Amino acid sequence: DVLLTVGVLTTARESWDFINGNDTRNSSSMRSNSPPPESVSSILLQSLEMITRRLTNDTFNIETPSILLNKTTFNNTFNADFNSSVEINITEPDGGNTSITVLTFESMDNVLPARDEANSSLNIINGRVVLVQSSTNISNISFTFDIRNNSLVDPKCIFWNFSLFSGLGGWDDEGCMLVPNNDNETVTCNCNHLTSFSILMSPYSRDDPGLAIVTYIGVGISMVSLVICLIIEAVVWRKIRKNNTSYLRHVSIVNIAVSLLTANIWFIIGAAISDAEEKNPPACSAATFFVHFFYLALFFWMLASALLLLYRAVSVFEGGLSKRSMLALGFCLGYGAPLIIATITIAVTAAKGTYIRDTGVCWLNWEPSRTLLAFVIPALLIVVINFMILLVVMYKMLRRRVAGDATQAGEKHVLVVIARSLAVLTPFFGLTWSLGVGTLVDPNNTAIHYSFAFFNSLQVQIQFIYLY
Repeated sequence: DVLLTVGVLTTARESWDFINGNDTRNSSSMRSNSPPPESVSSILLQSLEMITRRLTNDTFNIETPSILLNKTTFNNTFNADFNSSVEINITEPDGGNTSITVLTFESMDNVLPARDEANSSLNIINGRVVLVQSSTNISNISFTFDIRNNSLVDPKCIFWNFSLFSGLGGWDDEGCMLVPNNDNETVTCNCNHLTSFSILMSPYSRDDPGLAIVTYIGVGISMVSLVICLIIEAVVWRKIRKNNTSYLRHVSIVNIAVSLLTANIWFIIGAAISDAEEKNPPACSAATFFVHFFYLALFFWMLASALLLLYRAVSVFEGGLSKRSMLALGFCLGYGAPLIIATITIAVTAAKGTYIRDTGVCWLNWEPSRTLLAFVIPALLIVVINFMILLVVMYKMLRRRVAGDATQAGEKHVLVVIARSLAVLTPFFGLTWSLGVGTLVDPNNTAIHYSFAFFNSLQVQIQFIYLY
């Protein structure tokens, strides 16, 4: 049987080197075969498990550049290091004389997809795949995997479950748990069954207590400031009807404050859903929809305020649009446009399972659907448009030096206040959300994450200073 195994390994050497080699990732032939590559890789692994169960009872060790096949007999405990990359430790065998078969793969991660139960696209197989079989039942086995890429975080102990995804197979963590250790070069796992094991890791850290504290404190300060803003508006509301421009300016302020306050409330709801032990994707999607909608409403009401400034600055004659018409246009732009964008976004991506993030965070997905662009593009586009409007208005206002040319003195003062606000808020919002884009470009950069959280929390305070 040993000679037969050697013969099989020798005959399949060239085929296996191709399948298990690093070039397999970019092989178009592997991607174009039918049935899908995922099912073929699962069948391959299942076949190898069947072979290891039928091997001779003799002790032997076979090594090739691609795989290592070892069979050993032990009585009490077992501890061995295979290829200096996987250490296996068994302390409580359920029988006297026990044989164990170990098959390790150099690059099996090229063949098996890094797909877990949540079907996340962010995980990476960051250790060797090791297949373990025994002649007796073993309910306590430990693995210590050498980490291949030290920049990855959030290790997860997993085994290949052939029944997941309608038989295509996937990585599952049932019966396996992560064992804490102080070594940044290895990951230790403990499992209560035998099959094919490895570790999944992610380029994104899911838990950062410091960043969470900064974010929640910033959101709390923001919400208190917004409530104060709405109280001030309620107090002065009867005194702002001096002219249409002043009235429409305060309508924009109220709706900006309401949009941001409601977005913050839904952000807290989404964070609570994300932190819950039992995941609720429908609730997470609903929270993401409302956060997306109200954040967009914030930007579109800023655009409405800028367009009001532009309209009043370039209008030469009295009259024009009535207050009711301008209110209707403002509400259509401020809430209608965000509703259309948010609805189309969830309608297109939710059915494909690419609306929210795989990490469990209730926010728009980035990979592979790029759903987050449905917020980033409109927000940054509005920032650019507001800059252009500001330049036009400043040019017009510098040319009008004589009172009464186009507007009354009181209305001119209102225009100056709006222009001053846009001059500060527009670059500030642009910087804030540029940092938000930076968190996507370089997700491992902690400084960008903290900067985004800090500036995001200051938006309301800066708005207070320049609106009142």
